[in-house]
Amino acid sequence: IDIFNERESDVRSYCRSFPAVFTTARGATLWDESGRSWIDFLAGAGALNYGHNPPEIRARLIAHLESDAISHALDLHTSAKRTFLEEFERVVLVPRAMPHKVQFTGPTGANAVEAALKIARKATGRTGVLACMGGYHGMSLGALAVTSNAEARGGAGVSMGDVTFVPFPGGTTAGIDSISWIRTLVTDSHSGVALPAAIIVEPVQAEGGINVAPAEWLRDLRALCTEFGIVLIFDEIQTGCGRTGPFLAADHAGVMADVITLSKSISGYGLPMSLVLLRPELDVWKPAEHNGTFRGNQMAFVAATAALGLFERLDIPSLVGSAALVVSDFVTKEVLGLHPGLSLRGVGLMWGVDTAGVGDGAGALAAAVARRCYESGLVIERCGRGDTVLKLLPPLTIAPEELVLGLSILRDCMAAELAGATRVDGASAPAWVISPVR
Repeated sequence: IDIFNERESDVRSYCRSFPAVFTTARGATLWDESGRSWIDFLAGAGALNYGHNPPEIRARLIAHLESDAISHALDLHTSAKRTFLEEFERVVLVPRAMPHKVQFTGPTGANAVEAALKIARKATGRTGVLACMGGYHGMSLGALAVTSNAEARGGAGVSMGDVTFVPFPGGTTAGIDSISWIRTLVTDSHSGVALPAAIIVEPVQAEGGINVAPAEWLRDLRALCTEFGIVLIFDEIQTGCGRTGPFLAADHAGVMADVITLSKSISGYGLPMSLVLLRPELDVWKPAEHNGTFRGNQMAFVAATAALGLFERLDIPSLVGSAALVVSDFVTKEVLGLHPGLSLRGVGLMWGVDTAGVGDGAGALAAAVARRCYESGLVIERCGRGDTVLKLLPPLTIAPEELVLGLSILRDCMAAELAGATRVDGASAPAWVISPVR
């Protein structure tokens, strides 16, 4: 590991929590170079909805590579891109009567967010954007400007303006009438906020702590944006591609955004790919006005086409619905009873066990549980304010018995930490069970 410490930038993060040198993976299981295995509840931060190395997608990729097919094409027409667009239209757009155009951006989700913000401003001629408290949209400057996390914003090194943050109906701002708040902002001549170009929203806040926007709130927001000509942007980068059950998380509310960003699991194999769906009237780009050398990832097109086939063949909405019941039932019965300050929220296969109610050391408790989980064979990350939320993000295709095994590890590790048990590494853990309950 010395080469990583000596040569890799200190910006690295996940490897600090999970320091093994991983070599192989299949489905929901990771192996390191010594042969030790872990159940993966991280899934590439949502980039591996279909698990590691799904054989159907891998076979398509191998066939593409062995045929001397195009590997890089900028935005040139290719047969791989045409096939993906045809399949995406059939599986995603037509069933929802979506007239949206498809824009291929640079390969990161943040680049899709940058494009979405730029086109909203260009199409409306306005500069301001509304974003939600607790929202996360990426680390490049435009995306970071609509990200609320103070620590993340602190890395920008410059001021970021033209963004006004409003309450989200979840997390610490739950219970605030944010629709009325927004209406006041855009109608009160003394609000200090000009009519914005857009509002960007995650239907389920991921890094913000797994906060689920109610369907009624999404519908009210859609109506408000239509009334005032505000471009509604849904960031479905982590919530899309079946993560919450339907292909798009906003489907459950019957709401269609003007602009939708997709990345992470759209390629189905962890390959870099990102796109923006936008209503035709918003597609006012001049040629090359937003471009990128890697906006034509041919292998990603091939993998994404295969992933759409898997989405249908495996009936992902039903599969995820069944798994969601397993998670909800298990955590409610087996984990929440360990301490009255624990709570659960989520949807589909996107859940958070929140330790915030345990007491002032909740962030340290969540960190200790995640560390013990890793020591016990489960990779799980944290999110939310103060990193108090243990984030359950397994592959959508995880076998039921493996899902239950991972949840059992989480339960046992939580119980051990709450009881002040000795850690695997020999250190003494505090007795969280006597912490004050909020």
